[in-house]
Amino acid sequence: MSEEILINVTPRETRVALVENGVLQEIFIERTARLGLVGNIYKGRVCRVLPGMQAAFVDIGLERAAFLHASDITPRNPETADSAVPFTSTINELLKEGQELTVQVVKDPLGTKGARLTTQISIPSRYLVFIPTVNNVGISQKIEDENERIRLRDIIQLFMSEQDAGGYIARTAAEGASSDAMRADMMFLRKLWESIKEREAVATPGSVVYEDLPLSIRVMRDLLDDQIQEIRIDSREGHQRLAQFAEKFMPDLNVKLEYYTGERPIFDIYGIEDEIQKALDRKVQLKSGGHLVIDQTEAMTTIDVNTGGYVGHRNLEETIFKTNLEAAQAIARQLRLRNLGGIIIADFIDMQQDEHKRQVLRAFEKCLDKDHAKTHITEVSSLGLVEMTRKRIRESLEHVLCEECPTCGGRASLKTPETVCYEIFREILREARQFDAQQLLVLASQEVVDLLLDEESDSLAELEAFIEKPIKYQVEALYTQEQYDVVPM
Repeated sequence: MSEEILINVTPRETRVALVENGVLQEIFIERTARLGLVGNIYKGRVCRVLPGMQAAFVDIGLERAAFLHASDITPRNPETADSAVPFTSTINELLKEGQELTVQVVKDPLGTKGARLTTQISIPSRYLVFIPTVNNVGISQKIEDENERIRLRDIIQLFMSEQDAGGYIARTAAEGASSDAMRADMMFLRKLWESIKEREAVATPGSVVYEDLPLSIRVMRDLLDDQIQEIRIDSREGHQRLAQFAEKFMPDLNVKLEYYTGERPIFDIYGIEDEIQKALDRKVQLKSGGHLVIDQTEAMTTIDVNTGGYVGHRNLEETIFKTNLEAAQAIARQLRLRNLGGIIIADFIDMQQDEHKRQVLRAFEKCLDKDHAKTHITEVSSLGLVEMTRKRIRESLEHVLCEECPTCGGRASLKTPETVCYEIFREILREARQFDAQQLLVLASQEVVDLLLDEESDSLAELEAFIEKPIKYQVEALYTQEQYDVVPM
């Protein structure tokens, strides 16, 4: 299996595509206008202490002062702190106005509220999170296999003995990682922390000490493995930055980094622009003629599998089995490509044979093994549904690229012209009773006015006779199909 990473850089946006055997599998997008602050480290100055709230406001150079609660403050002597003992120090004992301290953003500013801070710094890498203020080893709760938890803990403790103070948490992605990969991650984090401490020593209050890595470098940190054969980037400056990062922090990685200078846009090489557009569609066509229907809602994502135009060559059960096998692979890819997270329910076509159900489920699980996000899948339910969860690590592709439709308000459907006509009839009756007008003017879209003057003309005549007032009609080109106004004149 051959994988490569394509990076397209423009002044306001960076896009990264993960391509496997010539097929787009994942897309990452970062826009400079929407960069978050979470993970950034600042040198701050306490500007106000609030004993009644057990909190303080800290100036970190942003428009609004950030919020720091007493529970988010690390004890000044972390070596004597016991995480099992409740921390009860008051904010007045911990902070004073004018005091300088290093803090990390854990929540972005929202509305009129400033950012939320902590003094317990944590720095993530692909497999680990480094916490300089503790000496403990933690394992993600999502890693359930006890033998794997013991293995990871032993690896971390072995390499911690070679280093100075600082603790580590093994992330979910560490499950199954080799000892060499874990050690490389620890060395990377140690070098990064040393560079942060150097900048912290000379930083002034209200300045940034560390910003989370830009997308192109985060991809190298989080995605690079033995399967990646090549990284192509269409920015000379970006290429130099990636090369410097790889040389400093990942010298053992044997990957070809190439500055792309071709005339064709880099994303046109594998038709990635077309794939992005398709990933915004509700329907996904399968090669066999079947299709998927994907609906993303607030509570969950549902995926329906249909045979469509595929009729097969043997019998119905074989046709359904073949369609479900292809659908399993397509669903796994769409989850990554669209970055769908949370609860996901896949409605495969009902199969009669238990062996077919097992094979489809195994095929689905095998395809999900390639997913960088943590997934958990159940057996086929009594209703023939496959329920699963996928860790939400960033916004879905649809939420990044699209906004709610102003016409339908996110319903994904519109009232028919007939429905709107009947609403207009009721509104005419209300207006006629409420106002002593000489006539009424109806403003509506072209489709609605056409229907009123054609199929509903008899009903309108009866309505005019009933209210004893003439009704005029005017097409408003900017009105949507659901918009209308009834104006007394």
